[in-house]
Amino acid sequence: MFRQCAGFFVAIPPSTSYNIDIIGKSKGKKSNNRIFVAVDGSNLYHRLKEERADLHNLLNFDYTGFAKFLAGKGKLVRKGYYVGLVRAKPGNKKALKMMANQHRLLTKLKKEGWDLFYGYLLKSGGKYHEKGVDVKIAVDIVVGAYENLYDRLILVSSDTDLLPALQVARKKDKEIEYVGFSHAPSHAMIEYATETRLLRQDNLVPFVAEKKGKK
Repeated sequence: MFRQCAGFFVAIPPSTSYNIDIIGKSKGKKSNNRIFVAVDGSNLYHRLKEERADLHNLLNFDYTGFAKFLAGKGKLVRKGYYVGLVRAKPGNKKALKMMANQHRLLTKLKKEGWDLFYGYLLKSGGKYHEKGVDVKIAVDIVVGAYENLYDRLILVSSDTDLLPALQVARKKDKEIEYVGFSHAPSHAMIEYATETRLLRQDNLVPFVAEKKGKK
């Protein structure tokens, strides 16, 4: 199968994962581009968990190093982390532990200069669903595009609710890089982005603190 993206036709093997890292090369990519890295925390967590069991411990993941890796030679002017806040009822040990771990992570990210934006978790059908996060990411993408706060958006999320915001940013001549995962890429996000980077295990392991400490 072939898919057109950013003016390129890319061969996609008929398997559960893509055997490629980059789809489409943006002609306007420059080393002095102002980079806005936006990370959908929950989306990244679940993709890491699917990729390999030991990758999704968020306290051990080097988010800042990951953002710098994604930005490359560009100027990283903003890095945003968006997540639904965990709430716990008294006596719920599992939820209390999750809340404490999330607080530790957010404190760490704030010290490292991340802009933090919070949604909330709503329980429905016995499961918790994140609310408000995609809206905040979309607003930041659109406002940043109109106010010319970045040249290139690097979006770590496969949430297709963000597609209208990406379309607006494209109309404002912003470069959009979708960062997905080789085992679960979003076809729709690939279509809307000017460039796509699909990550594999070997791209992610260097950002796990436990692995780095063994070198």
